[in-house]
Amino acid sequence: MRLFAAVLPPAPAAGELALAVDRLRTLPGADALRWTGRDGWHFTLAFMGEVDDSLLPELHERLGRAAHRTASFPLRLHRGGRFGRRALWAGVAGGLEEMRMLAERADAAARRSGVSMEEHRRYHPHLTIARSRDDADLRPYVEALDTFEGTPWEVAELALVRSNLPVSGVRGEQPRYETVGSWPLERAS
Repeated sequence: MRLFAAVLPPAPAAGELALAVDRLRTLPGADALRWTGRDGWHFTLAFMGEVDDSLLPELHERLGRAAHRTASFPLRLHRGGRFGRRALWAGVAGGLEEMRMLAERADAAARRSGVSMEEHRRYHPHLTIARSRDDADLRPYVEALDTFEGTPWEVAELALVRSNLPVSGVRGEQPRYETVGSWPLERAS
């Protein structure tokens, strides 16, 4: 299975972002971008890639412990940015340190479970909303997101998500995401 640990925005937060993205899609050149599907919006905490089924029981146990050691925290979708000229994303504000800690714990849980993880990098929380096959000037989209401010919500669980890559070869087909496990975070005191 191709897996990653994630924080999933609740439906109301995704709805607010969807309205902002609908406005972005009316900007010149927007039809040249590949827009991600709302049902797949997530904040990746730790990308694991292909994980052998034999590692799943320990991975589940360790992710559960990681969630239990992390207090729930506030988050809100906030503004946006880009990675070079190829990826446009929505950002977050609120419990960023708590989110980074949860990402570190999810990464450690995967490593200790025997999952071969990529080289460790500093965590940068973002939700990808569009990609470009070619270099694109994403600055107008980032500028349009500059005033976007979502309603806060409480992050209350850690999710393990399976990524099912497109297989049909149909242009524009999106990966499908399936939550295969979730664990509640400790209630904030």
